[in-house]
Amino acid sequence: MKKSIREIDLNNKKVIIRVDFNVPIKDGIILDDNRIIASLKTINYAIKNGAKVILMSHLGRIKEEKDKDKNTLKPVSIRLSVLLGKPVLFINKTRGEELENAINNLKSGEVLLMENTRFEDLEGKKESLNDSELGRYWASLGDIFINDAFGTSHRSHASNVGISKFLPSGMGFLIEEELSNFDVLENPKRPYTVILGGAKVKDKIGVIENLAKKCDYLLIGGGMAYTFLSSLGYNVGASLLDKNSIEFCKNMLEQYKDKIVLPVDSTTSKVLDGDIELKNNDEFKDDDIGLDIGSNTIDKFKEILKKSETIVWNGPLGYFELEKYSDGTKQILDTLSKEKKIVIIGGGDTASAAINFGYKDKFTHISTGGGASLELLEGKTLPGIDVIDDK
Repeated sequence: MKKSIREIDLNNKKVIIRVDFNVPIKDGIILDDNRIIASLKTINYAIKNGAKVILMSHLGRIKEEKDKDKNTLKPVSIRLSVLLGKPVLFINKTRGEELENAINNLKSGEVLLMENTRFEDLEGKKESLNDSELGRYWASLGDIFINDAFGTSHRSHASNVGISKFLPSGMGFLIEEELSNFDVLENPKRPYTVILGGAKVKDKIGVIENLAKKCDYLLIGGGMAYTFLSSLGYNVGASLLDKNSIEFCKNMLEQYKDKIVLPVDSTTSKVLDGDIELKNNDEFKDDDIGLDIGSNTIDKFKEILKKSETIVWNGPLGYFELEKYSDGTKQILDTLSKEKKIVIIGGGDTASAAINFGYKDKFTHISTGGGASLELLEGKTLPGIDVIDDK
């Protein structure tokens, strides 16, 4: 077991907390502050317990100098001040005398947010490639390190793995909650059903292999369904097709024919914004694009989900960003929201769909980390968590 923030004396200590403030921002306006809200429990605990709080996060990707303007954490500091009900000192630097002096002048209970850690990627990707010197420098700014950024815990960066090597460390409440919910899947109430969607099979080969052994039903939707259908000989028209994964899909269907459930129909169109048509698997023309699961598939999936006790969902079931292709994802969300079951929603697009369609508080857990949750489901060790001190 990893050490928790609860088990560390924070009083009058400079406590570096790695949070995940990688939120969508347009023209300086935060479009979705859920990740900021998810960090509040840990930050407020540190404040209450007398810490001098130093917050670190990345935001977007920094490939060239002009990326800095749109990826500054300044708007986050303003929103965080409102959410905490107290000032948050923002320092638009990732190192140097100004940052060091500001940290050294912090009083217990005060909060500082430093600039986007990925600004350090401009010269040699020091943050993303876990530069040892950078990790050591950032560690020198504090006394204790708390990792609460589940969304980046599958990455080995200077701001998580790097700092952990040089400071006493623990996990925050968000990571603790994420791990606790995924631990339930080690011995799930059955029937245990997994819903997998998204675009490409190759992105989820490890997850499919790992979960197919453990679950009772594996429901496949989204763009990846058409590679499975193609492996059975169906003409999938102009739908997404991962040709290099066809043999894998064929083997999985042979091995787990009683578990894997594929769509029987789809909402199709000739072009993305064109007229839609419901088609069975054997009715596709060469120019048809499957963009959502069809009504018969929705009914089939619902039937299985209603008799399931534990459900994990990673990946939307259609091109849900457009209203006309969101029905499958919406209907399954609605069905699950009414069931008294253990329902865990993987991060990324699935979490975004659940929250934006009004189901934020309807499930056992909605993960804050798409890639991290995917790797947990694949059975991998997350480096950002692995380096945290053991109890």
